[in-house]
Amino acid sequence: MDGLEASVHELWQHRGELSAADDGAAETVIEAVSLLDSGAARVAEIAAGGDVVVHEWLREAILLLFALSRITTVELGPFEYADKIPLKKDFVAKGVRVVPGASARWGAFLDRGVILMPSYVNIGARVGAGTLVDTWATVGSCAQIGARVHLSGGVGIGGVLEPLNAVPVVVEDDALIGSRSIVAEGARVGEGAVLGAGSILTGSVPVIEAATGEEISRGRVPPWTVAVGASRRREYPGGEFFLPCVLVVRHLAEGERHDKAQLNEILRDAGVAP
Repeated sequence: MDGLEASVHELWQHRGELSAADDGAAETVIEAVSLLDSGAARVAEIAAGGDVVVHEWLREAILLLFALSRITTVELGPFEYADKIPLKKDFVAKGVRVVPGASARWGAFLDRGVILMPSYVNIGARVGAGTLVDTWATVGSCAQIGARVHLSGGVGIGGVLEPLNAVPVVVEDDALIGSRSIVAEGARVGEGAVLGAGSILTGSVPVIEAATGEEISRGRVPPWTVAVGASRRREYPGGEFFLPCVLVVRHLAEGERHDKAQLNEILRDAGVAP
């Protein structure tokens, strides 16, 4: 894989000279993106120390793929699409359930047991085993979604291809993201965490401990917590405004899970509709 990485870096340095007619370059890039599609490689992962490590050469490969590909017409029943990237196929063999109206681009990885309700998964994204991507949820480019996650209806997981030094969104194993929430710009939801419906979490949004009022992070919900969207007052020369924040309202024991009634009760107590 080291040789392939070096080849992609070399192509990236000369990307302005490439075109769709460069078959050799295309073969190299397709080989790299195939690793993402099969799950043999990933754009980002959590290192031993807990930080997110981004493998930039794979993101370079995705961008090069767009530069080296031509737009083609895809017809699915009465629908017609024009795109540079094909859709994923062979879901039954991969152990993935895809409901009509759902689609995933080639170059995204869906592990066994994933269920896609009518939803969308973009290139470079990785969705872990047993995860449910619910109706009208979107998983943006290069986002890293763990195993047994529930992305509820209408959730927007932001993508990131450029700038290259940006960190993708990471949602760790066993997390639950409530309906219509937005998680974007390198934000991270920890293992087993619950993010209440309608929350906005970006890399710059403060995450505050409800019991103390202390800001504990920017853009990162701690593992095994229940957090909800909130706002806090800020004064500017132009007036007083309320800016979004995320409030940690409960800490869970590691491995603690909630049935529907328990979860609804926690969110109701915090003033958030489940």
